[in-house]
Amino acid sequence: MNNFIFTSESVSEGHPDKICDQISDAILDAFLTKDPLTRVAAETVVAPGRVLVLGEVKDLHLLTHNEMIEIVRGRIREIGYEDDSFDWRTVKIVISLTPQSSDIAQGVEGEGAGDQGMMFGYATSENEALMPTPLYLAQNLLRLISEDRKKGLLPGLKPDGKCQFSVQYYDHRPIKTTSIVISCQHRDDVSIKEVRALIHPYLDKVLPEGWFCGEDSFLVNPTGRFVIGGPESDIGFTGRKIIVDTYGGMAPHGGGAFSGKDPTKVDRSAAYMARYIAKNIVAAGLANRCTLQISYAIGRSDPTSFYINTHGTGLVPEDCLSLILREMLDLTPRGIRKKLNLDRPIYTPTAAYGHFGRPFDLNGAFSWEKVDLVEDLKKAFS
Repeated sequence: MNNFIFTSESVSEGHPDKICDQISDAILDAFLTKDPLTRVAAETVVAPGRVLVLGEVKDLHLLTHNEMIEIVRGRIREIGYEDDSFDWRTVKIVISLTPQSSDIAQGVEGEGAGDQGMMFGYATSENEALMPTPLYLAQNLLRLISEDRKKGLLPGLKPDGKCQFSVQYYDHRPIKTTSIVISCQHRDDVSIKEVRALIHPYLDKVLPEGWFCGEDSFLVNPTGRFVIGGPESDIGFTGRKIIVDTYGGMAPHGGGAFSGKDPTKVDRSAAYMARYIAKNIVAAGLANRCTLQISYAIGRSDPTSFYINTHGTGLVPEDCLSLILREMLDLTPRGIRKKLNLDRPIYTPTAAYGHFGRPFDLNGAFSWEKVDLVEDLKKAFS
């Protein structure tokens, strides 16, 4: 299909699952700050008045129990939860981290992959971020609302929320939105009409001119009320928003979550490399769309497969592209970490509003969004 409507959703940093992703990555960053080569797999659960952090760590002694408690409280405070049912000052926190399995460690220490699996990357030329437009719009809208809420500019809104954009494509290019659905948690004394009025200006900031779907298709809090939110209304878990984290359903997903995992886990690092390669292919003008898959076996360094699909938009044969890229790049887990400089505490910013399509951060986060391979690719196919 060249002409279709495609929908993607995003969630705010106050969504229960996203609270968990952020806590897990904050714990990961704290351990990496102490030792860039330590190994971490941290999972978080949130419920009314409670946080549980589980997982495995190679060097547990690097952080004290109290330090981890303060990391959790600090992250909840940053998100903005001070409700009776979930308050960063009074929430009960349980830390239950154990040593990493020696069976897994022996494979990683030998510079092999930390697990088997297949990871996907995707890029499209349809916007400046080279991301699928429905997800790109949803992520940006919620991010802008959250930034102003935390500045005190939207006192009627609270941290939880989600939205979805349906976008009309013609000849595989996005041309307008056909519906926009937004659910924003709000204070009890704020009406739905007021919530709608607060959100409307942000549509003008994210939508190209003429893209608005119309008032009848712009749905705000469709149930009519969203006062009870966050962990009070829905228990959260790390890793339950993998489509929000990646490409909004426009591209395949290997199934592995990212947050809480150090970069020896190829679920994370190889997915970043796959995005890096796909983005550079599109940025170099070698294709308008590109899907890339890499797979690994636990304990082995070299990929078990490497697949490129340019969806009929490529200017060079895919088998030639694959061959050249395998020569250009070291796709072992160690090679990926070195190329993208991943052995650093750079992961907390990725845990809300998407791991892809974000500007490269000077502190090193989002290094996989750089397009520094473009000139080499152009030269290779000149």
